Amino acid sequence: MTQLIGPDLSPEGAAAGAPSTAGSFPAGLGKRLLAALRWLAGHLTLVIAIAIVALVLLWAFFPGLFTSQNPTAVNPAEHFLPPSAEHWFGTDEFGRDLYTRVVYGSRTSLTGAAVAVAVAVVVGSALGSVAGWFGGFADSLIGRVIDVVLSIPGFLFAITIVALLGFGIFQSALAVGLTSSATFARLIRSEVLMASTSNYVEAATTSGARTFAILRRHVIPNSIAPTFSLVTVQFGIAIIWIASLSFLGLGAQPPKPEWGLLVSDGRDFIASRSWLAIWPGLTVVAVVLSINHISRHISRGRSS
Repeated sequence: MTQLIGPDLSPEGAAAGAPSTAGSFPAGLGKRLLAALRWLAGHLTLVIAIAIVALVLLWAFFPGLFTSQNPTAVNPAEHFLPPSAEHWFGTDEFGRDLYTRVVYGSRTSLTGAAVAVAVAVVVGSALGSVAGWFGGFADSLIGRVIDVVLSIPGFLFAITIVALLGFGIFQSALAVGLTSSATFARLIRSEVLMASTSNYVEAATTSGARTFAILRRHVIPNSIAPTFSLVTVQFGIAIIWIASLSFLGLGAQPPKPEWGLLVSDGRDFIASRSWLAIWPGLTVVAVVLSINHISRHISRGRSS
């Protein structure tokens, strides 16, 4: 006789046949975690660059969270101490904590770079918009001025402007901004020329809108958007130029902490106490390289 074999209804069989849920997690969550790990592995340098920029921004806005010392406090008894657990970057010839001065110097350096980029964007946008929109004599005149500015080495031109305006961090930022405005003006001019032939600008013109209203509402906003990657590049350049001007004694003045000025203060002791120039210099290099890497990533994202 044929024996019918059915499911095993015993407790042991039910336990063996039941799916195990111990230690399991949703498959979708596992895929997302794996995708996140793959993205981090492929963009590790970008993550590091963002972390460095974020840290320096926190230094600039909230320096008290990272150090409790006064950046200008003099302590002759602790002069020229090497890097240690108490003084991470060592101390200078006046006994001032170098790490504290680097942290507080980020505010001066980044503020100067931000002012320089803002001046470059405003002046460059104004000149480029006028040249691209009105054309004719205005375009020729502004174009010749831009060509002359771009033909002069930028840093040399910035030194000339600082010599005319006077020494100081604000004067340095203004000089760097005016020097960089020619680059923005040329880019904005090309963007305005393309925007002036667009359908929405033609519709606004035929509807009787005023020229400056069209420029303010339609042309300039759509022309500035593509310059975002250039802003990040110019921000890194502005940090280098402002630090260089301070290194030459044309920017921030002692005892105000600023990265370029800190490198200048440590150059006289580079042979015996190299940490005085190395740590501020490495800070500038790390920040500028991180900003440039972020800028390249933004440019690739816009082109893809």
